[in-house]
Amino acid sequence: MIEAMPDTPETIVNIDESNAARYLIEESSQRPVVIDFWADWCEPCKVLMPLLEKLATEYAGGFLLAKVNADDQQMIAQQFGVRSLPTVMVMRDGQPVDGFAGAQSEQAVREMLEKHLPSPYDAALQEANALLQSGDAPGAVALLRRVYDESGRRHDIAMSLVHALIEAKRLDDAQELLDAVPMVDQDPLYDQLLAQLNLAREASRSPELLALEEQLNADPENLDLLEQIAVHYSAAGQFRDALESLLFILRSDVNHKDGATKKALLDTIASLGKGDPLAAEYQRKLFSLLY
Repeated sequence: MIEAMPDTPETIVNIDESNAARYLIEESSQRPVVIDFWADWCEPCKVLMPLLEKLATEYAGGFLLAKVNADDQQMIAQQFGVRSLPTVMVMRDGQPVDGFAGAQSEQAVREMLEKHLPSPYDAALQEANALLQSGDAPGAVALLRRVYDESGRRHDIAMSLVHALIEAKRLDDAQELLDAVPMVDQDPLYDQLLAQLNLAREASRSPELLALEEQLNADPENLDLLEQIAVHYSAAGQFRDALESLLFILRSDVNHKDGATKKALLDTIASLGKGDPLAAEYQRKLFSLLY
């Protein structure tokens, strides 16, 4: 009988005869078990083991990494028919279902694991969807930005991020992501999001904003008009345009409206949230201007 799992599942264990049945056979009915057969004298083992440990930590209990020293546990190695080191096996329901012998690249190991494991990013995608449904689009954007970078910029995560950016009225950022999608990846979801973005842009072009832009074209030195336009840009999700407009005003008059414009710029940066790349960019620009 397997003992009750702790709140945080074990990720890495050392195997000997006292726990082999529990971890290699019984545990594999609960989740995949990846067995790493190794030895101290095996140089490829010393390269592979840190990689497996890294992946076990990344998957946070999605699979168990069971390390077997083939020299110390010769009986176990013989039972599994190990003929060379390193040897890696994936166990499910008490049976080996996949594996390899010899050192492998990280990409090759990941591809093997992905056949038997949920993506480590699936939980983050679900959390982001929950945040969107609760109305916390900025929270979803922050989470998906991190996951997008960590995943090596996976296409499906990129599309989820575009959706969150549109919901958060970060239309310029959404456009930038869509513009970077290769033609081969421009699938129906891409087309749907592009259409949503175009509709959002059209909706943001209020008659008042159009009128202000016409006035500014006629009077391009009017900083008060530009500040009003910047406020409309922020409300429409055109945050880069808003920030650039406010910064332009401060470059012309650093104390414009007795500091109100500087406060508007700081408030716009703060509204983007901590860690946001656009916020960081304009914090640096404002710092350079002031100091």
